[in-house]
Amino acid sequence: MAYVLKRLLAMESAGGILLMIAAIIAMIMANTGLSSFYHQILDMQIQLRISSLNLDKTFAHWVNDGLMAIFFLVVGLEVKRELVSGALSSREKALFPAVAAIGGMIFPALWFLVFNYGEGASQAGWAIPTATDIAFALGVMALLGKRVPLSLKVFLLALAIIDDLGAIIIIAVFYNQGLSIPALLVAAVGIGGLYWLNRAQIKNLVPYLILGWVVWVAVLQSGVHATLAGVILGFLIPLQGFKFSPSQELERFLHPWCAFFILPIFAFVNAGVSLQGLSFTDVSATLPVGIIAGLLLGKPMGIFLTCWLMVKLKLAQLPTGVCLRQIFAVSVLCGIGFTMSIFISSLAFSTQPELANVSRLGILLGSTLSATLGYILLYLLLPRLQYESEALKAHH
Repeated sequence: MAYVLKRLLAMESAGGILLMIAAIIAMIMANTGLSSFYHQILDMQIQLRISSLNLDKTFAHWVNDGLMAIFFLVVGLEVKRELVSGALSSREKALFPAVAAIGGMIFPALWFLVFNYGEGASQAGWAIPTATDIAFALGVMALLGKRVPLSLKVFLLALAIIDDLGAIIIIAVFYNQGLSIPALLVAAVGIGGLYWLNRAQIKNLVPYLILGWVVWVAVLQSGVHATLAGVILGFLIPLQGFKFSPSQELERFLHPWCAFFILPIFAFVNAGVSLQGLSFTDVSATLPVGIIAGLLLGKPMGIFLTCWLMVKLKLAQLPTGVCLRQIFAVSVLCGIGFTMSIFISSLAFSTQPELANVSRLGILLGSTLSATLGYILLYLLLPRLQYESEALKAHH
């Protein structure tokens, strides 16, 4: 288990750096002479036709509806593993990051609504600052190397996983569009088939992946966002097997694809915010300011206050070797919304490109400020004794 965790953290950290590079490339292309070429890539039509089934979508839609379903499949696999045998496998282990994650979702939404209450269309973006980007947050934390205690990394990982689960629930409940009952019935039958495979203890991944594809297509046509099919499939693939774990085998195979291919492509497709024509009035509008306030103020306030109360009321204990000041630094780092925030923004403002563009600018600014401040706080608060003792040994 320790090896798997270290491998996961290392991969997320490297993936976070690649994510940053992809986002920077997108911003450069969207704001230079390459802008038209960038949008040609995004608007390129890709058609998949099987008999009467015809899926004709742009490259951007295939990334957001298709590749991100694979990402959410990995999230489902991770959450299930952590619930069964990992950082969330007992009430004691799960309580501290779970309650912190809930606080870290409620407060950002409240801060957003402080600025956008009564603002009509922009209110639909209330959930944008509620999410935490695992890859980015761990990528920033990785810059501090061995100074970061493993228990602090596990806390961040568990909190962010629960955060993702909360974001999935929000997407399912609040961001569905024009539900199609026949498509939902097909999806329900497919999910029933997956459940039967699980109960029958079928360990072969092929029938799960075939039925999972059917569920994805049905959910895509239903009006509920297609990425939810990935989560459902992740939860219904068996974790335990006689010779090998189907769930862990699939997670091990897909994780590098998500970290080094899917998420960077998602960042490239969605981070290309054009700054042309934007004025200070646009940047200081209630929508981007509400998002920045939610990420930079709401996240740390919700997470830290919740943790502080739980410790003071003796409802939970701090992770081993971690103090409340370090928890505060991590709570600031959790203001990096990026991937999930941009994803929710694309759903909230799917028919309003102007609002989507301005909201992404707020996400980029809020996430950058949270990453910078979180890194500075961790740099100042984490012990440097290990490095100092190594330096002394090297000197002697």
